[in-house]
Amino acid sequence: MLYSQVVKNSINFEAEFLLMEEERQRYSREEEDINRVIQRFERMKRNNENYFFDVSDFETIIDYYIERNNLSKAFEAASIASRQHPNSVPLQLRNAKVLLDRGRIEESLRILKRLEMLEPWNHEIFIAKGTGLAMMGDIEGALKMFDVALTKDSDDIENILYSISSVLQNLNYFRQVIPYLERLIEYEPDFPEHLFDIAYALEKIGDFEKSINYYNKYLDEDPYSDSAWNNLAMIYFKIRKYEEAIEAYDFALALNSHDELALQGKGLVLLNMARYEEAIQVFKEYLQDDQDNFEVLTFLGECYEKSGNYELARKYYYEAVEIDQDFADAWIGLGSVELKDGNADKSLACLRKAAENSSDNAEIWFLSGKAFLLNNNPKRALRCFRESLKIDPYFNDAWIELGKIIVSEKMIEKSIPFLERANRATGDIPGINFLLGTFYYYTGLENEAEAHLSTAIKLDPDIFNSFNQLLQLFEFNNKLETFINKFNSDN
Repeated sequence: MLYSQVVKNSINFEAEFLLMEEERQRYSREEEDINRVIQRFERMKRNNENYFFDVSDFETIIDYYIERNNLSKAFEAASIASRQHPNSVPLQLRNAKVLLDRGRIEESLRILKRLEMLEPWNHEIFIAKGTGLAMMGDIEGALKMFDVALTKDSDDIENILYSISSVLQNLNYFRQVIPYLERLIEYEPDFPEHLFDIAYALEKIGDFEKSINYYNKYLDEDPYSDSAWNNLAMIYFKIRKYEEAIEAYDFALALNSHDELALQGKGLVLLNMARYEEAIQVFKEYLQDDQDNFEVLTFLGECYEKSGNYELARKYYYEAVEIDQDFADAWIGLGSVELKDGNADKSLACLRKAAENSSDNAEIWFLSGKAFLLNNNPKRALRCFRESLKIDPYFNDAWIELGKIIVSEKMIEKSIPFLERANRATGDIPGINFLLGTFYYYTGLENEAEAHLSTAIKLDPDIFNSFNQLLQLFEFNNKLETFINKFNSDN
């Protein structure tokens, strides 16, 4: 290297070092000034005295407490500041914002209305007004205020959009935030965080395909984001793209092998794919770091139950309820295992424990109905299945069991008026239309039968397979069999 270049590099390094040192000293002085102001304010409060602070001091004090999430002291400082400087717009604006944080929305809006007359060009006033209206549930009014704010300062559009987006996200207005995030991405295409935010908002409103697209764009910019991989995996799980979900969870685990969210998520995907042995290994790996997680113990019990190992299923279900006596899912698991082992009374005892904390769970009522059938009590079973279907009218297994009882107890003709009333009350449900269709064939009313069966098929094209157990009870009916064969040949 030439001597002149060495000298030049040395000078540049020294200049950079001096700038860094100057910046460090400036920051240190600012910290000292802030601490001095805060100490003086707290001494005033401690001694119950009155000191004068100028506007910039109060701005420092209020911001200090807000940044530390000490809203009570921020409110106290803002109240004193408002009294000492009633005509200061910056302080009155801070006071209004602190009032919003404390839920005193109407007071805040009164202040903001007055400030709007003083500084109609100040976009922060309109953002604060929009925030207050959104907190009150007036989202239309809030959006009008936000759009006004965007007209007030053309040089600061990015920050205004960011502030609006933050407010809407924090208040869970995910559908409304999307247009603002789209504009923000146009203004700041180099900020991948905006891609994450819009992907999350789209996920929350159920637009999964677009959400996946934005998460993938974000991951192109930041492939080391385990939270993005986890969110992407959860979406794939929701839309039943299980292989893609596992792949996304594996990326998250490659970044952090102890990622509890990814381990639990991957285990659930494998459980839903009936890959029980693999799911068991994943859940056990999770429990190495958190052995008292009753939800994961319950998932592990479910894996063993579905793979036919009822003893180990019991073991893990009991471990779960020992940790949390109120966790309904573990009691449901125990009720299910006892039912499969033919222990109806034990099953009902466990299901009663589950119902104490989750009485609106359709599965509890369904399993209780099965247990009463095992105890040769079809009337109690019938009531349980009806309760199950009140909670979840799309619970096909409950419709099947209800239909089997109606047939076995020879109540077909008597049940039709009740089913018709239920159909009018609930609207078109596959299960109820299937029962009505088959029962009308039994009574010889073919037009009504075909109308209900056609509705059931339209709602659930796979309904004949789903209700095969019940269909077997109607094999004697040639016309029903002809209808089914015709449907199968047409499809």
